[in-house]
Amino acid sequence: MYNNGVQSYRKTSVITSDPGKLILMCYEGAIDQLKIAKEKYREKDYASKCKALQKAMNFIDELLCSLNFEKGGDVAKNLSDIYKYMNRRILLADINKDISGIDEVIGLLSELVSAWEEIINRQRKKTKHESIGFNG
Repeated sequence: MYNNGVQSYRKTSVITSDPGKLILMCYEGAIDQLKIAKEKYREKDYASKCKALQKAMNFIDELLCSLNFEKGGDVAKNLSDIYKYMNRRILLADINKDISGIDEVIGLLSELVSAWEEIINRQRKKTKHESIGFNG
């Protein structure tokens, strides 16, 4: 019963979130799943490791699908390349049993989280200033 409430809250949170927040949720979800995959690898729970890696790649695929190449131009193209690289890196890390590859992707995602948090904070400040008539 408790899980149903949590799932309902999460679903509502996703539906009502702004696009920037959704992007952050995908980044953070991918990071969480990659950390779980590393833990499961160390525990030799390979089935759970594979599930976590697949979930991480699904988050990255969602990010890839959300790109608007018309409006995003070079930024969208660069993000597309980064997302594709991340998925390839995850696959190669899994095939080669190379946790450093997973760490690399976690690092890339963490950098993107920081960048998006900065963008969102700037946008909030801009919106706040505009709402009170401040243009500086």
